[in-house]
Amino acid sequence: MDRMKGKVAFLTGAGAGIAKATAKAFVREGAKVALFELDRKAGEAAEKEIRAEGGEAIFIEIDVTQDAAVKCAVDTVVATYGRLDVIMNCAGGSLQEDKPVHQMDLDTWHKTIALNLLHPFLCCRHAIPHMIKAGGGSIINFGSHLGTKGSEKPAYAAAKGGIMSFTQTLAAQYVEYNIRANAIAPAIVRTERSIKRWENKEWLFADNPSPAARARIAMQKLYPFSVGEPEHIAAIAVFLGSDESRMLTGITIPADGGRSSYLKVAAD
Repeated sequence: MDRMKGKVAFLTGAGAGIAKATAKAFVREGAKVALFELDRKAGEAAEKEIRAEGGEAIFIEIDVTQDAAVKCAVDTVVATYGRLDVIMNCAGGSLQEDKPVHQMDLDTWHKTIALNLLHPFLCCRHAIPHMIKAGGGSIINFGSHLGTKGSEKPAYAAAKGGIMSFTQTLAAQYVEYNIRANAIAPAIVRTERSIKRWENKEWLFADNPSPAARARIAMQKLYPFSVGEPEHIAAIAVFLGSDESRMLTGITIPADGGRSSYLKVAAD
């Protein structure tokens, strides 16, 4: 279990969900991790869990949309562990106020873009110089299946679509420094956040589901791979963070259980 032995990584949004599962997976493969998280209680709990399992981790409370805070956090990681090899920009999410364009207020647009697109830019901006000093590394960004097509949430879809282009640009600009950049675009993952949405009947189990929700319901019944667990995405991230993926850069992996292939069929 040493696929990431000797590597140092930081992960944003690491107090829960995909990033927390990935942090644990990184540690099991020999990495040391820094947990970037705005929720102090969740971040401290995640750090405690990893340390209880014998892993090396530090929690850093941070708003990843703030440039000075990101720089300070990245510098803290390097000061603590001496290097930086892998970064995973996972924090993100959509807002309920993300409505059709003519109904959306500017604050919703700016908040969504800041969390989902500005934050990866800031983390890369401050992390890449350290990765260059380390002789290379791996950047893992998080898109979404909604970034590849239209969505009822235009701000979120625009931000996630931007992630794919941003990732390709990073790959091209930093290949000479042995830095790879790839993205993962999940669909439905059974995180704490998505479970809460299901329980509140805001999505798959709505009394009067939208056409998009009906497609998701049909897909869940027809295709057992359409709903993933955080650990499934973490396994992909370990591959991208390790040297096993040395031939991959500039790609987005559609970790959607085939959704991008058969969504139209399921909707019909």
